Amino acid sequence: MDTFLGQLQKPIASCFCLAFLVLVSCKKEINKSDNEPVEISVVTEATKKRIDSTLKSFVDAGNIAGISALIFENGQEVYFNAFGYADKEAQKPMDRNTIVQIYSMTKPITGTALMTLYEEGKFDLDDPISKYAPEFSNMEVYTGMDPKGNITTEPLDRPVTIRDVTRHTPGFPNRPDIPGLSELLEQKNIYDRETTLSDLAEKLGDIPLWFQPGTQWEYGPSVDVQALLVERISGVPYGEYVRNNVLDPLGMQETRYFIPEGDRDRFARLYIRTGEGELVKDSVTYSNYTEHWPMTRGGSGLTSTLDDYMKFAQMLVNDGSLDSVQILKPETVKLMATNQLADSITERSWLPSKGQVGFGIDFAVRVASPADADENHGVVGEFYWDGAASTLFWVDPVNKLTAVMFVQLFPYDQIGLHKKFRDAVYGPYKADNAN
Repeated sequence: MDTFLGQLQKPIASCFCLAFLVLVSCKKEINKSDNEPVEISVVTEATKKRIDSTLKSFVDAGNIAGISALIFENGQEVYFNAFGYADKEAQKPMDRNTIVQIYSMTKPITGTALMTLYEEGKFDLDDPISKYAPEFSNMEVYTGMDPKGNITTEPLDRPVTIRDVTRHTPGFPNRPDIPGLSELLEQKNIYDRETTLSDLAEKLGDIPLWFQPGTQWEYGPSVDVQALLVERISGVPYGEYVRNNVLDPLGMQETRYFIPEGDRDRFARLYIRTGEGELVKDSVTYSNYTEHWPMTRGGSGLTSTLDDYMKFAQMLVNDGSLDSVQILKPETVKLMATNQLADSITERSWLPSKGQVGFGIDFAVRVASPADADENHGVVGEFYWDGAASTLFWVDPVNKLTAVMFVQLFPYDQIGLHKKFRDAVYGPYKADNAN
């Protein structure tokens, strides 16, 4: 290029350089006439209008009380807006500093805490969990019920490993329709908030596995076991460890298990959708966050704000660092964002409903472009997760884009909210140039 520019007059060279700089200052790849890649931004003014229209439509239809979204691209905020109410009856608007229940969006934070210990060489992913939690030393695998109504079992083919609990393949039961096993699970009440993670392990270790470790993907208490492992390996209570090693270093002071009284006016109410345009305020879960409980779960239980959770997402898209703070090494983030499910694991419960994804370490990982317009939009290489109250976040390393969307809606996303939000961000699906 230097030779080429040297052959031109200075005015022409200046114009060429200016045009070149304008082109490369953008982000997403397209083709120039000479087939060299040039980048443009994902979130344009048109994109923002499309997102606004999409989110507002759910509020206007009465299918959600309130919603907010925040998007960063290339390290800069490119979108924020909020619609509707955090508390409809009290007429409190959904806002940027609204506190919400994030449910399973707790899980990637727990996985991050665990992987800080991995980086210190404190464990290997293929270590048996019983090495650190002897409560799981004598497990067996469920095979059915005998004629007398007793559970029958067989020995494990191999121990449950830490890798299993990071990718949801250990075999822990988590369904209400497994004869005998579901009843036992209910009797044990493993999530009793009055008990501890060690109590959870003692109860869970006494329940047969539903299937042989590593043979199926099944959501369940795996990440609560990760929190227990953090306690056992570090020697520090889980809540304290995650605060000191993940949340506080990232400045996530408003991501908490307990909301102080002075902040509760910002705590969004959760709504249950009972029909088209029909919402009922939930009154059950509120005390989970306004009282101190012995159980500090790894799989659920945190509350957060948009900006707090965006700090976590930005750390991930920046290969483990935010500003001058390093939480994880780049290679660890890459490992977490790499599919850990072998092709032989064909039974994957409802995971395929999320599109062309595998599962890494506490993240779904997109492994192929959407097959059609009915699938969730996304970019190959993205990793993400969501929460039971229909919250969502994702990390798109290709476009250096992170998105956090907060809503408080039960049952989980019956209305296609996640898909329509993704479509609004990335634009209409096109088979000939799908991401």
